[in-house]
Amino acid sequence: MKRKTSIFIFILILLTTFTPKNKIIISKFNLKEIEIENNFLLHENDIKKMLYPIYDKNLIFLKNSEIKKLLMQNSFVDSFIIKKKYPNSLKVEIFEKKPIAILIDKKRKFYLSEKIELIEFENISNYRNLPYIFGDLEKFKIFYYDLKKINFPFDKIKKYNLLETNRWDLETKDNKILKLPIENYIFSLENYLKLESNNSFQKYKTFDYRIYNQLILK
Repeated sequence: MKRKTSIFIFILILLTTFTPKNKIIISKFNLKEIEIENNFLLHENDIKKMLYPIYDKNLIFLKNSEIKKLLMQNSFVDSFIIKKKYPNSLKVEIFEKKPIAILIDKKRKFYLSEKIELIEFENISNYRNLPYIFGDLEKFKIFYYDLKKINFPFDKIKKYNLLETNRWDLETKDNKILKLPIENYIFSLENYLKLESNNSFQKYKTFDYRIYNQLILK
């Protein structure tokens, strides 16, 4: 803390008693090194390339908003923490978004974050087995939060499919199909969770809830 206070006082004196000699001293605070921490998916060199415009800028006058503008160009960046390390280095701690699914939208692929935000798609081996979503983003957002309310096991879902009739089909990783009704599908999902744990229903592959108050098993 004392060291930070001393640096601040020193900078204040330089700024309030400016001379050509002070100009040379202030230039020693130009940014020369950037440390990147906590990045998992994003490569350190790629992050540094994003921050290239701030290299050699004076660390004293460098604003967080400048750094934010550069970092947030990458849709994988969720948030970050910046620490200036005088005289001439910067530490950036990155917090990345975690993809939970792959959205197919007009033949384009996007990752979806836990907050249902679009992330530019890259072929990343860690996320090859994510479930696919075929449907409207806003409608999926409603459906996703409804699933969360009943603690539906997302790790068992292979595919979400929104049909033209405006209802959802779910395909599980053990190849079961849930045909949900347009309305009151939460009741159907809760019923499926009860049946799934019952050995008597393990042989069935299709759970059809489309007709009100009925379940057709195949």
